[in-house]
Amino acid sequence: MPKKIYVGNLAYSIGDDELEKLFSPHGTVTSARVIIDRYDNRSKGFGFVEMEDDAAADAAIEALNGKENGGRELKVSVARERSNRMHRDY
Repeated sequence: MPKKIYVGNLAYSIGDDELEKLFSPHGTVTSARVIIDRYDNRSKGFGFVEMEDDAAADAAIEALNGKENGGRELKVSVARERSNRMHRDY
């Protein structure tokens, strides 16, 4: 099962392809996605990468966390599961 990685503090100009190229020297990338704001169609400054195996993902996290890219210091870590959001019934 691919390991999902959170990538924060991305330059707003980075797209999915650039994100994949950033991680590919560390192993096989199965997916790379920059999160886009649905209202203004611009990057939110973070994304997610899935790597084929845990060793490659761990190597990428170690190599890229804190590295400067596009004038910004990347925040790279294992992605956490999204928590269930509480919805109020009005």
